[in-house]
Amino acid sequence: MSTVSINGQPTRPVIHVEHLTKDYYLGATVVHALRGITLDVYPGEFVAVMGASGSGKSTFMNLIGCLDRPTSGIYLLDGINVADLGPDELALVRNRKVGFVFQGFNLLPRMTALGNVMLPMVYAGVPRERMEERARAALAAVGLEERAFHRPSEMSGGQQQRVAIARALVNGPSIILADEPTGNLDSRTSIEVMAILQQLNAHRITIVLVTHEPDIAAFCKRIVRFRDGRVIQDQVNPAPRSAAMALAELPPEDTEVMVT
Repeated sequence: MSTVSINGQPTRPVIHVEHLTKDYYLGATVVHALRGITLDVYPGEFVAVMGASGSGKSTFMNLIGCLDRPTSGIYLLDGINVADLGPDELALVRNRKVGFVFQGFNLLPRMTALGNVMLPMVYAGVPRERMEERARAALAAVGLEERAFHRPSEMSGGQQQRVAIARALVNGPSIILADEPTGNLDSRTSIEVMAILQQLNAHRITIVLVTHEPDIAAFCKRIVRFRDGRVIQDQVNPAPRSAAMALAELPPEDTEVMVT
């Protein structure tokens, strides 16, 4: 595992994978989803993972999010070898260090925005008296404090994704993993979501984002491309696009369309 110098200090990666493989067995057929991935992600990076369907990018996200285990190879999450952790320890590390944002929002329909955001704190054992305070602060961070008691059906797709981002933030993770977070959103709302993610990244939260859209990857600081379970390209984006500036250049919009 290599280190880099950030602000004059040697820094280890928050995500370190080495020769990572993942095989799936479908009867007598073996699907090699990942074929020896070696990759480091450092604190404060904003990385886009791109690739066609079947390239391995979602499998990679599941592994680094501790939602699945590799067939072989090494994975260190903030210096912790996840292979050494039992199920309970793994769930605890995942809950405290990683926040997830998904394409389908994954909100519970019968719960309010506030209730959905509070859920990770239940699993983390946060005292009840602190849960609402922290959940409200997370909703305020994504501009939805006034929607705290709305259910998902009463919110637009963009608002639901903001709730999902607030839920990912509420336990103070050092890493956010976003799997196609703009896939179900229109162009304007997608840029709004990227503006929020850029703001979070400006506060040193590391973000790894899966996308198949070059326009979305353009907002990220680094672009990694997968093909057939391998990394085929890993490059720094020298001039990431500003989502805030992109929003300012759009014509005004009267209202956000509600999802029914």
